[in-house]
Formats: sequence, C-alpha cells, structure tokens
Amino acid sequence: MSLNITQIANKVEALKRRNASRDARMGDVLEVRRGNLVNVFPEMFPEGATKAMIANFVDVAARDVSEVLAPLPSFNCTSSNISDRAKKFADTKTLIANNYVQFSRLQTQMYQGADWYGTYGFLPIVVEADQEANMPRIRVENPLGSYPEYDRYGRVVSFTKRYRKIIAELLAEFPEYESEILNGYKIGEIDLYSELEMIRYEDKDVILLYLPNRGNLVLAQSDNPMGEVMVRVARRPGIDDEPRGQFDDVLWVQIARARFAQLAMDAAEKSINAPLAVPNDVQEFAFGPDAILRTAQPQNIRRVGLEVPPAAFTEAALLQQEMRMGARYPEGRSGNIDASIITGQGVQALLGAFDTQVKTGQQILSDTFEDVMQLCFKMDERLFPGTKKISATSGGAKFELDYDSRKDINGDYGIQVRYGLMSGLDPSRALIFSLQALGADLVSRDFVMRELPWSMNVTGEQQEIDVQRMRDNLNTAMSQLAQAIPQMTAQGQDPSDLAMKMAAVIKARQKGTAIETAVSEVFAPAPQQPAAPTPQVASEVPPMAPVEQTVPSAPGQAASEAPQPQQAPAGLQELLSQLGQ
Repeated sequence: MSLNITQIANKVEALKRRNASRDARMGDVLEVRRGNLVNVFPEMFPEGATKAMIANFVDVAARDVSEVLAPLPSFNCTSSNISDRAKKFADTKTLIANNYVQFSRLQTQMYQGADWYGTYGFLPIVVEADQEANMPRIRVENPLGSYPEYDRYGRVVSFTKRYRKIIAELLAEFPEYESEILNGYKIGEIDLYSELEMIRYEDKDVILLYLPNRGNLVLAQSDNPMGEVMVRVARRPGIDDEPRGQFDDVLWVQIARARFAQLAMDAAEKSINAPLAVPNDVQEFAFGPDAILRTAQPQNIRRVGLEVPPAAFTEAALLQQEMRMGARYPEGRSGNIDASIITGQGVQALLGAFDTQVKTGQQILSDTFEDVMQLCFKMDERLFPGTKKISATSGGAKFELDYDSRKDINGDYGIQVRYGLMSGLDPSRALIFSLQALGADLVSRDFVMRELPWSMNVTGEQQEIDVQRMRDNLNTAMSQLAQAIPQMTAQGQDPSDLAMKMAAVIKARQKGTAIETAVSEVFAPAPQQPAAPTPQVASEVPPMAPVEQTVPSAPGQAASEAPQPQQAPAGLQELLSQLGQ
C-alpha cells in the first residue's frame, strides 16, 4: 500500500531523529576535511586562530585511499554453455554493460564515490531512467544527508535524501509552484539565494520530491515503474548497524596534534621574547639591533631560559603514531620508511593494513556493482524496449553495436564484476601467478583474460589474437618461400615466376594491403580453360602407348649418361612441402 505525503513526511522526520548522532559525526568529519578544525573545537584554539598549523592528515589519507580504491573492476557476462551462440550472447551483454558504465561516466564519479565510502562509511548508488538517451544512468550519491532503510536481509526498502537548494534554483525548475515556494512573498521581497531543504523519497511504490519547510509541498510525484527501490548501498564493515567512516575515531587525535603545534609555537615565541637578565652594574638599557650594554660582567647578560620538557616532543611523535594506527594508514604510504627495513618483507609488512582495507573495499564494491548492473539490465529491458545503437570503448578498442534490450537481455541479468587477479597483488607477482597457472593448465586463457583489471570483449580479442598469429605464420611462410629460390635454381628450374609474385606481394604490402589479401590475390590459381570436346570415333583399335622420345647419345657417351627427359617445374604446394623436410 502506497504511503501518502503526510505518512512519508512523518517517516522522514523519524529517520532524521534516529540518525542525528550519525549526521553530527559526519558533519564534524567534513569540517575537519575542509581544514576548519577551529569550527569543530573552538575551545582548543586561542582567540583569533582560524586554521590549524599542521598538515591535514585526515584529508591527505582519505584522498590517497580513495585514489587507490577508485579504479573500476571488470564487467563481464559469462555463460555456462560453451556453445558459440551462448558466448556471443554473453559478449553482447558485456558490451551493453560497459556502455552503461561509460555513458554514466562511472569511473570519473568513483573518484568522489570512493572518497565518500571511506570518509562516511557507506556509498549509495542510484540507477535512474534517462528518457532523453533512452537508457539507464548510474549516479553516485553523496552519503551526507542520505537515509537508506533496510529489511532484515540487508535489502534497501526505502531511500531518502536531503538536498539544500536555493530558492532561485527551485523557481527555475518548478515555476508552476512559484507562489508556494515564495511562501506568499513577492520576488523582490525575499532573498532568492537563501536555502530551502528538499527531500527526495523513494520506495517500491512511489518516488517524490517535496519541501518540508513549505507545508510538505509536493514538487514531483510518480509511481515507481520498476516496483523496487533502484538504489544499492555499499556499506563499510562495522561493529554495529550504524555506518562509521575511516576517520571518525581519530578526529580528537588530529585536534591534539594541532594543539601541540600551537603550544610549540607559543613556546618558541615566548623563548624569543623572554626577559633579559643583566648584572647589577648595568644602569642604562638599550633595545633593538646593535644595542650596547656597558657592564663589567658581560658573561652574565642572557635571556631568561624557557625550558621545554623533552616529553613534549615525545608526546607529539606518539600522537602521530596514534593517528596512523587509528586511521590504518601506514607510514610507508607517505614515503617515510626507515632505512633498516627497506626490504620486500619489511615494505609488505608496513603496507599490510593498507592493502587489506583496499581489498575489503573492492570486494564490497564489486558486490554492489553487480546489483547495480542487474538493476540497469532490468530497467533497460522493461522501460526502454526496442533497438538501440550504442558506441563506446571496451578494452581500448571502440565498438558500435545495435541491440534489442528484450532480445539481447531476455531476462538474463547475471554479470560478474571482479577486480581480477591483480587485486591485492603488485603487477609483477600477478603476472607471474597468472602465467604459472596458465602453464600448469589450472585455468584457461579465457579465464585469465576475464580476470584482467579492465573490461574487454574477450571473444573479439581472442579473434584478433588468432588473426595476428596466422598473419605471422603467413609472413614466415613467405620468408621461407624466398629461401627456396636458390634450391630451384640448383635443380634447373626457372624461379622468375616465383620472384615476380613475391615482388608483387611486397608492393601490395607497401600500399597497405593486408598480407592475407595480397597473397590470395597474387597466388590465385589461373582460371582453367574448358577443354574442347573431342569427337568420338568408333574404332576397335586399342590406343597406342605413348612413345618416349630419346635424344641419340653422342659418340663415346655411355648409355647411362644419356640425357633424361625434361621435368616440369615444381608447383607452389610441392615447394612448401619440401620446406618442412
């Protein structure tokens, strides 16, 4: 049963109250990422301070983790049937899925999405219907102000998102509700750049936009044509159901480091401006550079020492260590590695925590992307039937495809999303592992190609490899054929025809003709002329055996040395067969 606007508004307000602590924590992390530590903890800084005097460790670490996690996995559709027709069907679906990814600019979005995932602990991904392009569109949503609701199996049953929109934008997008948006005021009587809260709510029955501050004014509403929530959420593992980001527990450590830096600056300033101690015989004081003080005890003139305990510097180093431990960000990522441990095992141990969290994030995102792609297949089949033409790039090669969503999808929404054998391994080890597994017949070449960390048309790429290999073999055969010319000359045969044909092949290649086309044209057999029919003569005389003509031998020449009958030149097939002997 579909909810009305009053029930939806009450439900959204309950979600906001339930997630108030989460929203406050996410807001603090956002301010720290922006460098506004003073706004979060004003009592920790002296009056007049606006920024912390240390590097923003939280922002640096978050950007580094997101840039490692952002690259997309490979999207491949496979079939349990090994027939050529089933493989072609799966390859067509693979091209369709990769077109969704490129059409939505998902790779560009994931640089921001991976940052949100690590910073806030979850990442909503929305599938929307693009009516202009006649295709599903994938959009990565900001977790700040998002309220997904789950059932006991972890499936999203409703999704709410809060937006801050200025009045001028709302008037441009919804001019039919101008009087309600202005709340009875005229355009010149209200600040058009003030913000209003707009709510987008979606469940399996309805999708709507409304303004809670304008009496729950409904701006747009429609029934959900898919019958399910078109949102999937990647959630970072935690100890409870409340999402927590990577840096929620280290904000206070960042504040402590900033406070220590401020105290160090104060100590340096006080040390420079410390009082001047002079002997008793000094009667006049001069200040400034090149000042002269007359005394019989110049060795007793000094600044009053300000002793800073060594434990303060030790504590600063401990805070830095606690910061890295709490954020699970190893020191090796910043290039600060002690020379005593610069070995493969040492670096691998230092980066262990970083690699495991990246691998965990990749596993969670791959499962989420599988669900997202299934939603795209469903939407394309149900809402956008008919033939469509797409043009995209797969595996570095551009392709064009005409497909019918109902025929080429046909209710099969399965897809494999994998980060491949490269996940968790450096490229050299991953390459060695894949080649060893392939050489031991543990996996097939098709499997290794699908496990690579980029998407490709595996069947098309295999065809290109086969064509390239056969072209190489044909080039080798032509080179070996040229080596047969001296052998033909030694046997008394005429190699001029073969040489002319090879020269013709070279000229064709210089013009850009493919090797297989040039060879097939140059070495094409000459068309045979049909033999004229001979009249049948009734005769009972048996045919005479052919008489072998011999040339008389010269005087004194032995009969065994008589010239032999002249043989016909060997054909191309015979020459090629002799090369293999």
